[in-house]
Amino acid sequence: MTTLNTEHLDAILSRTRGVWDELRGKELFLTGATGFVGSWLLESFTWACDHLSLNTHVHALTRDPKRFAEKAPHLARHPAVILVEGDVRTFSIPAARFSHIIHAAAQPFVAPSEEREQREVIVEGTRHVLSVARVSDMPKMLLISSGAVYGTQPTSCSHMQEDEEAVLRPLITPSVYAEAKREAEHLWKEAPGIPTIARCYALAGPYLPLDAPYAIGNFVRDGLHGGPIRVQGDGTPLRSYLYAADLVVWLWTILCKGDAGRAYNVGSEHAISILDLAHAVASALPSRPAVEVLRAPVEGTPHSRYVPSTLRARAELHLTENYSLSEAIRAMISWYATR
Repeated sequence: MTTLNTEHLDAILSRTRGVWDELRGKELFLTGATGFVGSWLLESFTWACDHLSLNTHVHALTRDPKRFAEKAPHLARHPAVILVEGDVRTFSIPAARFSHIIHAAAQPFVAPSEEREQREVIVEGTRHVLSVARVSDMPKMLLISSGAVYGTQPTSCSHMQEDEEAVLRPLITPSVYAEAKREAEHLWKEAPGIPTIARCYALAGPYLPLDAPYAIGNFVRDGLHGGPIRVQGDGTPLRSYLYAADLVVWLWTILCKGDAGRAYNVGSEHAISILDLAHAVASALPSRPAVEVLRAPVEGTPHSRYVPSTLRARAELHLTENYSLSEAIRAMISWYATR
């Protein structure tokens, strides 16, 4: 049985009825199945299978099925989930032919010594996943990419749009991750199928790691440990956070309804400073932990921004952000407090 908020899963189901009709009786392939995005995709998928009798299967790639079964036994053992063991770069191509493929495997944060492998996982992994597409019959395909492909957001730009020129410009600050994601997108657009791309921004919700360099996860961890909540920088960067229950509605819709070759920003347009985010997490906890800022702002330094424009997704696919940041924070706290 799922450990997520069942009301949120019911809402996902209600908002994606047309998607599940298209997926009925089909075979799907998913990489990155055990990560944050993959776990939410499996949660929403198995919920739909249980409530709509879809007779659909997802073949979920994981390097460690045993560990995944320990982490989420209700997903690993679900009859609609077929675990495929292997590395995204080298896994054996399944015999099944897939109507839909979601490539969510990635390594966003690694030590400098691991950057070569990070690039291989992203680029060669994408190349290998395309081998699955070649033996399927024109599948619909979704690449989970990142807003990092745009590089540093100009301070004059409040919300970053899906500008192809921005993606083609050299990165001001070199980033192996961003360059690899750009290369993966290029490969994906040449895929033998119907490819779409989701450029994800900051996300929030259960399954988000608390020990990775995600500010909101670190703040929840600090708060659940009694505080203080520590802001590692000066708290001025501006970010926005999309709750995972909205995220999966967007991803399933882009997969099934998005235009071929199209990239869509996926995220929230509601900017918040890292300092205000820390206080929002603190106020959601019964203990009301203190917030500590480890560095003072430097006067005259522009605030960094990482906030998308989602006009394309809203106008073309009628996608909406239904949950507030406070709801996402409460869902995270509730989920992790019981684990």
